[in-house]
Amino acid sequence: MILQLTVAVPVLVAALLATAGRWLPRLAVDVAAVLAVAAVAALAALTLARAPHHAQVSWLGGWGPATGVGIPLVADPFAAGLALITALLTLAALLFSWRFFTEIQAIFHTLMLLFLAAMVAYVYTGDLFDAFVFFELMSVVAFALTGYRSEEPSTVHGALNFGIIQSIGAYLTLAGIALVYARTGQLGLATAGRQLAGTGGGHGDALVTAAFVLICTGYLVKASAVPFHFWLADAHAVAPTPVCVLFSGIMVPLGVYGIARTYWATFAGLVPLRAIAVLGAAAALLGAVMCVLQHHIKRLLAYSTISHVGLLLVGVAAHGPDALAGTAYYLAGHAGVKGALFLAAGALLNRHETVDEHELRGRGRGMPVTGATFLLGALGLAGLPPSGLFAGHAVTEHAADELGWWWFTPLAVVASALTAGAVLRVWLGVFRGTPAEEDPAHGGRPGAGGGHEDPETRPTLPTLPWTMVTPGLVLLIAALLAGLVPGGPVGAAAAMFTDRDGYAGLVLDGRVPHPHSVPADPWTASGVAGSLVTVLLAALIAVYAVRRRAAERTGGAGLPARAAAAAAGRLHALHSGHIGDYAAWLTAGVAVLALLTARF
Repeated sequence: MILQLTVAVPVLVAALLATAGRWLPRLAVDVAAVLAVAAVAALAALTLARAPHHAQVSWLGGWGPATGVGIPLVADPFAAGLALITALLTLAALLFSWRFFTEIQAIFHTLMLLFLAAMVAYVYTGDLFDAFVFFELMSVVAFALTGYRSEEPSTVHGALNFGIIQSIGAYLTLAGIALVYARTGQLGLATAGRQLAGTGGGHGDALVTAAFVLICTGYLVKASAVPFHFWLADAHAVAPTPVCVLFSGIMVPLGVYGIARTYWATFAGLVPLRAIAVLGAAAALLGAVMCVLQHHIKRLLAYSTISHVGLLLVGVAAHGPDALAGTAYYLAGHAGVKGALFLAAGALLNRHETVDEHELRGRGRGMPVTGATFLLGALGLAGLPPSGLFAGHAVTEHAADELGWWWFTPLAVVASALTAGAVLRVWLGVFRGTPAEEDPAHGGRPGAGGGHEDPETRPTLPTLPWTMVTPGLVLLIAALLAGLVPGGPVGAAAAMFTDRDGYAGLVLDGRVPHPHSVPADPWTASGVAGSLVTVLLAALIAVYAVRRRAAERTGGAGLPARAAAAAAGRLHALHSGHIGDYAAWLTAGVAVLALLTARF
């Protein structure tokens, strides 16, 4: 019953608020939503504590595996941990939004609760078709949340780009599921995996390869891997701050989880993962470069998410429990850091009515807590020990070295240094720089650069309440300490996740697998040295960027700066905002994915 309650509680409370929320006082709506999410977090924590030792599989409707049509909810340690992270991020987002949207009562809370229910159900489901159903519910609610402030044309544009690209990806995923059903007559991850393993002879044929490519396309769109990533920055730029916390913190990584779960439970050994590694590496590099080029802080953080999720995809593609253990560390650390940074960006928006880095220069001096969040968040993105990103880098690096993937370490260092350097640049300019109104380049007044945005609170807050400050600090502290989680349980959870026969035994036979645990110790000399090098490079990148911008304002930019600006213009032109361009890139991405996945 615990797994059913974890999904049912937010749905029931959402239905109550949708029905009676217009007549309830705002405080009652906030309290009801927060208590519902807190209950989900408690249930997920209980599930996580039980997962290593007890079979936690619930067959909906009482239809078990003998019927051939049962729908299971399955909670192994990875799924339970991800559900807990989802609930905690949602709790932080709702606490932050305590003072938000006073004119709309319970609609926002209803959507947030449905979003939580869809994500948790997606994590727990052991059925391909129901994963698609919850995937679509997640996308529909996310579309509504992205376009929440529909009175603004830019919001409608960003929401439409999001909705159309996500829908195309979902249709392709459904086609892939149909191919699996045509081959196996099964929709369960475990049952289909047993069928394919028994008939594939260790290798998948063209139909199996096509099914995997199509299913993964929808998940790669959700994960914003290159070239499926174009929707992400557009959506983050216009979505409310609490929604951005869930988008970057957990929804996008759920695409990575979907690929990993589908592969290990159903397609393990039948198709190669080199395509995922290539697309992940491309996302890590392009996302990092685009992050540095942004001055809209929410877009900057969105491209940072693309880069770091690219590293998560490479970890999944490394095809082993040790790499997956590193991915788990990395995902937990990234969720906390990125959630905290978006909440800090929301604090700037609601205090100064802009998130334009140029407009905000020097205006954050009176916000020490928000400034500290940006500073520590940047160090977290750089992998400062003992953060989860540090642990993820170190453990995944060891696994990549065993595969001969020498390129992973420089890729991770460059991507992390660039994204962390961009956030450090924001901290230096906004919280330590000269106020824009004192700079003649901005006409002697704030807002002259055209970066004004409507705040999300009414009235604009002269000081930030504790509900807008504390959630980000808690998320940040948790992320910076995530690397202290013992490697033994993480390695055991990764070994259980990658054991296809063990997963089938858990789902179909009720047996808890106990595979040999893999080492997942991040505290190695190379891991610590790599993190320190990344932190140093990030600091150098930030200082260089601040000085270069100062030179540009005084007319001192030389030929290299102009060449870099021309290259940046070409990259920006690729991200045109036109849905036709994005659909064309998605089509090209499917072709590349199929080509790299096919066996020759």
